[in-house]
Amino acid sequence: MTRPLIAYFSRAGQNYVNGQVRALAVGNTEVVARMIAEETGGDLFRIETVHEYAVDYTECTEEAADEKRLKARPKLRALPKNIDDYDTVILGYPNWWGTMPMAVYTFLESFDFTNKVIMPFCTHEGSGLSGTERDIARTCPGAEVVAGLAIHGADAAHARSQVQAWLAHNGF
Repeated sequence: MTRPLIAYFSRAGQNYVNGQVRALAVGNTEVVARMIAEETGGDLFRIETVHEYAVDYTECTEEAADEKRLKARPKLRALPKNIDDYDTVILGYPNWWGTMPMAVYTFLESFDFTNKVIMPFCTHEGSGLSGTERDIARTCPGAEVVAGLAIHGADAAHARSQVQAWLAHNGF
């Protein structure tokens, strides 16, 4: 299997962890994305918005809810130079309001994923993948979207065995 692209959106700062708001130096999704890169030798690409979200957890959740309601497509700081170099995109994101952050939709809508495999993974505090696999399939017609991996955010740093099993199941 060729080297994958590991594209992820992650947010440091205040996050909801096991029922409490805590400051994280590195977002949970980034922790898992780095783990996946170590396991696969894939290339990491961080999906970043031009406008930074509030550090305050409550303010950030309000911004995310507004973006979802408006079906916003936030501008991104950059995109990968050539998505055609990859057959497989491992796509990571936190579960925000039952779906992916709107920035992930911006990323997905920037490319044609026809004949590519998309392997979604998310971090969450109880919502799992929600409908994100279906959302990705709708957004990327022509792509093969495999069964995703949901990691409880508070357990991200200790998820290596889950990650390894999921990757092995998908040929890595």
